[in-house]
Amino acid sequence: MQSMQTRHDALEMELKDAAKNWLAIDGLWFLAIEERYGMEVALACDIAVWEQFSRIEAGRILQRLNLPAGGGLDALETALHHRLFSYINEYEVRRPEKGVLEYYMIGCRTQDARMRKGLPDFPCKQIGMVDFPVFAATIDPGIMTECISCPPDKRAGSFWCGWRFRKEAGTPSG
Repeated sequence: MQSMQTRHDALEMELKDAAKNWLAIDGLWFLAIEERYGMEVALACDIAVWEQFSRIEAGRILQRLNLPAGGGLDALETALHHRLFSYINEYEVRRPEKGVLEYYMIGCRTQDARMRKGLPDFPCKQIGMVDFPVFAATIDPGIMTECISCPPDKRAGSFWCGWRFRKEAGTPSG
């Protein structure tokens, strides 16, 4: 009979593998569009996909974890820990002041793979400017999102991208 820890470890390994597979299909899809139609069309298609996916992913996380509607930064922080890429990328969450949550992608499998292949940084800021605000607003429509830095921006420190989320003081979880 399998111990609970062994079962837990096996499920965690399976989840990480599924997240890697998800990222692989996302990358392969993007490269196929880029090869056929160019970077501009591939980015436009990717942005359209991420707008829908971010809403779906956030909604499923809200439901699965039974997070409160409009749960503010606390709910957002919990949800960020359950995004698919959180299982395969190194990241850091900071709460520098009341009403502010910052998310830093320290290790990014996409950017690391491009570096290994000698490719330029993937210009993911346009996608992030849709992904993160849509995800956060699905968790709580009162959360505002801003980009700290994201490629093609020059790296600003030891992270690939950084995002700041604000919730006005006086509002729940603000």
